[in-house]
Amino acid sequence: MNQQLIEKIVGEVLEQLTKVGQTLPNDSIPIAVSARHVHLSPHHVEALFGKGYELTKKADLSQPNQFAANETVVIAGPKGSIERVRVLGPARSLTQAEVSWTDAMKLGVNPPLRESGDIEGSGAFTIIGPKGSLFLEEGLIIAQAHIHMATADAARFNVLNGECVSVEVNGVRPIAYRNVKIRVSDRYRLEMHIDTDEANAGFISKGAIGRLMKSGEVHTPVRVEPQTSEVESSSKSVLHFQKKLLSKDDVRDIKEKEIVLEKGTIVTALARDTARDIGISISFRK
Repeated sequence: MNQQLIEKIVGEVLEQLTKVGQTLPNDSIPIAVSARHVHLSPHHVEALFGKGYELTKKADLSQPNQFAANETVVIAGPKGSIERVRVLGPARSLTQAEVSWTDAMKLGVNPPLRESGDIEGSGAFTIIGPKGSLFLEEGLIIAQAHIHMATADAARFNVLNGECVSVEVNGVRPIAYRNVKIRVSDRYRLEMHIDTDEANAGFISKGAIGRLMKSGEVHTPVRVEPQTSEVESSSKSVLHFQKKLLSKDDVRDIKEKEIVLEKGTIVTALARDTARDIGISISFRK
């Protein structure tokens, strides 16, 4: 590999490492995928793990003072069970389990779509821990997609607590999430939460960014005309890329929906991220 290619790869790696501290565009929302999990009351922590037991921290979550606990439980329904469901801490006033619709079908239950914390009249389920089990008449929900934001964020986006908005994500499978609920508190960090079914529908992965839209707003992706050197386009939708390295700058210069690479072509991480963000798929020639 020649020195020019090495320098380009190193430059993109360094840029990727510094992306964390960069300010997002004004209409952008970082997206987090929330897998199935359980919140437990202190009383139920003791019922499942033993008298006097307290949850222990495995890792901090993105929201301040929230953590994934080392403890896991089994949740069960009429048709099946799911093991190793993570408990989140600290303990809360009410016990609640959040699952996806796919999880619900495995359990054989039909929980309602609810805002987290709204469990009155929700689904019944069983929780099993190492020291005991509980059958709860309510507490099982599918969490409504929502956005945590601080008061300053709400002012910047011109939204109110409880308001519903839409969020668009451009990528390999562009998707728009409707009826996303705004939750405002100075205890929150800006982040949208979706469940695994919603993430899978849009090929959403860690680090995805959405664009918040209020009623009547429309976002039009901006495309740049491609350079023609070293590139052979076989149709308006597919581009056969001939260079040995695909960088983010190359991706930005391509208007086709699919890039087909020769075997052995190097694709930088930022090139993949950029392609995903603007809705271009990348594949290798068979």
